[in-house]
Amino acid sequence: MSAPPSGTARDYPLARLTTIRTGGPADYFARPGDVDQLEALLRWAEEERLVIGLIGSGSNLLVADAGFRGLVLKLDGELVAIKHVGEGLVSGGGARLPKVAATAAGVGLAGIEFGVNIPGTVGGAVRMNANAYGGELACVLEWVEVTGAGGTERRPPDQLGFAYRQSNLGPAEVVSRARFALHPADPAAVKALLGDLRDRRRAAQPSGIKTFGSTFKNPDVAATEGRTAGQLLEAAGCKGLMVGGARFSEKHANFVENTGAASTADVLALMELGVARVRDAFGVELEYEVALLGGERSA
Repeated sequence: MSAPPSGTARDYPLARLTTIRTGGPADYFARPGDVDQLEALLRWAEEERLVIGLIGSGSNLLVADAGFRGLVLKLDGELVAIKHVGEGLVSGGGARLPKVAATAAGVGLAGIEFGVNIPGTVGGAVRMNANAYGGELACVLEWVEVTGAGGTERRPPDQLGFAYRQSNLGPAEVVSRARFALHPADPAAVKALLGDLRDRRRAAQPSGIKTFGSTFKNPDVAATEGRTAGQLLEAAGCKGLMVGGARFSEKHANFVENTGAASTADVLALMELGVARVRDAFGVELEYEVALLGGERSA
């Protein structure tokens, strides 16, 4: 095997980079700070036939207890920067979406307020087509720059294959930059809306604990009479249910908490128990919204 690019670490612990705080190490780990570094890492991984894993905010990610056999990347430096350009923002793919929303409010731009309640990065939000509180990412996204082993190309939203909680980005493709087309607004009014959205999230969802975002996708409305995944889990008796150190939140059943010493195996077993209970009670098959990194079950 050829030597990895400078700054690449071996056997890097990943649990600390996720909000649920479970999982094992990555064989290789790096924090590229610009597009050139990112392209070099992706080329090396392709040459060595290494699988690529991506970590953004780690808020919707479950790492296998055995870790990850490949190269894990977490964007840094220029790739997390946010710049005000005209009536929009250009951000690195590693920028946190709540910070993008706050930056827009600070310069008097509106349209991405919903991002304050999406606890992930721009790149993760594009990959998962993340929407919240009525806001749609595709409506404000002007373009993204996607980096792979062969270089970087710019794509408009209609080339990203957006569907519910998914896009057509490949596993070795990384969103390195994105531009959001916004519109002028009173900064005080936008900041007030951000505050209201934050309050609504705090009132409805657990915080200050080891948890990730929504665990399951909301199923088809027609099949559930409009009930969300959280409402189905609650009706199936999953609130407070525990396996090992993992627990469905008492506040919102579609959130899984690490009560202190949970393993990824505990979390997955609890999730499968929730799937089984909802299936038995309502005939509905819940699908994972959480991304899995490593050798565990695929969604």
